[in-house]
Amino acid sequence: MTSEQDLAQPGQSLGDAVREAAGLLADAGVPSPRVDAELLADHLLGVGLGRLRSMMLGDAPAPEGYAELVAERARRIPLQHITGVAHFRYLQLAVGPGVFIPRPETESVVQLVIDRLRELVWAGVARPKVVDLGTGSGAIAGSVAHEVPEAEVHAVEFSEFAHAWAAKNLQPLGVSLIRGDLRDALPELNGTFDVVVSNPPYIPAEAIPNEPEVALHDPPEALYGGGADGMELPTAAAASAARLLVPGGYFVMEHAEVQARWIAAMLSGTGRWTDVTTHLDLNGKERATSAVLAMSGAE
Repeated sequence: MTSEQDLAQPGQSLGDAVREAAGLLADAGVPSPRVDAELLADHLLGVGLGRLRSMMLGDAPAPEGYAELVAERARRIPLQHITGVAHFRYLQLAVGPGVFIPRPETESVVQLVIDRLRELVWAGVARPKVVDLGTGSGAIAGSVAHEVPEAEVHAVEFSEFAHAWAAKNLQPLGVSLIRGDLRDALPELNGTFDVVVSNPPYIPAEAIPNEPEVALHDPPEALYGGGADGMELPTAAAASAARLLVPGGYFVMEHAEVQARWIAAMLSGTGRWTDVTTHLDLNGKERATSAVLAMSGAE
């Protein structure tokens, strides 16, 4: 077993330090110990993973402070909290305590939004309008603004801490960010959006996540959707989408795999939505549901 003391040996090579760090992280139960060990080294060296791996083959020394960062990760502090960065699609987002760390599976939800917005642009809509309800770090809204510069992008976040992180990430991208509740935000813009997207909190109250990084470090208000089934906020997001969209507008929402059938039934049962479709993520899980607001807009 590798210890923090082993990693602190003076003059230790980069290759040896990373290998020992991977062992320490594996012993601590970190899901991707080798990758995390390399990413922590690169955070200090800033050379890129390709160059880092070349350096590990030679006699380059381990960077100062590496042992301390590895020890933090071994305590299951999220990698992104240590580095201050989360990579999402083409963006590098500032993250830290108080904001939900964006997950790779959400990238497929963003693609659905981007595809719909590009269709609108190709159809002649000069400035399609989209809003991200519960933006967190700004990962969805920021990616949309970056990849579809023709779009007018808005974002809503309730948490004071998450809003601060989102502001840092979204201001350079020209996204209009407000602090508000996804349940009643932007009433002055009712019926004006072409697309509404949301990754709301949806975990049931009793379903405590297994991973310490999530259970201990993601903010609870970004995890639990309200009620025993976790569906209060997802239901509210759908209601807000119906309020905010133009007739024929597109809504897509991320959810847990086990909630897909319920959400599809909920949307279909209101009579306000057509083309209700469940979408798989890259792991083949039912990750999102989309729908189109009926042209009548009536119940």
